Amino acid sequence: MLKVVAACGNGMGSSQIIKMKIEKVFKKLGISASIDHMSVGEARTMASNFDVVFCSTSLTGQFTIRNNRTKVIGLINLLSESEIEAKIIENGLK
Repeated sequence: MLKVVAACGNGMGSSQIIKMKIEKVFKKLGISASIDHMSVGEARTMASNFDVVFCSTSLTGQFTIRNNRTKVIGLINLLSESEIEAKIIENGLK
């Protein structure tokens, strides 16, 4: 099971929306995942505890990953299930 986090500036609205969209896409693709949401500040310090971090492309530079496991995936359109699906496939999560 993948451990996934959706991150936004404050960890409230946008990350919750991203989480719901990610859950829908992972379910559609038959991928088992545990998905959380939080602020980018929290996610930055906890990123190594997750397999995947989803956030806006404007926030990907906030992350410095020091392991070979965690992927940071930036989204241009946070509401686009097709973009989320494409990024999941592109990053070898399926």
